[in-house]
Amino acid sequence: MIKWAGRLIVLFGVLHTLGALTVEGAAHHAGAWFSGELWGEDLAAMSPANSAYWLSVDSFGVPVILIGLTVLWLDRRGITPPTFIAWTLGIWSVIDAVVLGPTPQALAGPLPAILLLIGARRAQHSINSAPHADTTRSPHAEKPAG
Repeated sequence: MIKWAGRLIVLFGVLHTLGALTVEGAAHHAGAWFSGELWGEDLAAMSPANSAYWLSVDSFGVPVILIGLTVLWLDRRGITPPTFIAWTLGIWSVIDAVVLGPTPQALAGPLPAILLLIGARRAQHSINSAPHADTTRSPHAEKPAG
């Protein structure tokens, strides 16, 4: 469950960023981005180039990719991601649905959150049901030297 959640989170971040650059045409404004045209621009009166920048490169797409990669990194090491990641993604998706209506994030965003919560619950259940389980350490934690 956790691995699929991480993969989906990465996929959604990549799709958002690449979709904004290509489908939405944000990349057409790259010349303005790298010429300094956006320096000192009023955010309240965004130009099309600034809006395209915030939709693509400076959006939450890249941090979402990093969150997904972190979830996958934790999973590969046998560490259950903290549930606050799942809750935050889920709440964010609900807010998106309320504010923006049925967007891809609002519709698909809860799926990895639910998968993370299920994976965390299963991991906790397996730790609690293991005989003489040491719940203070990860199964892959480094052993003390000496």
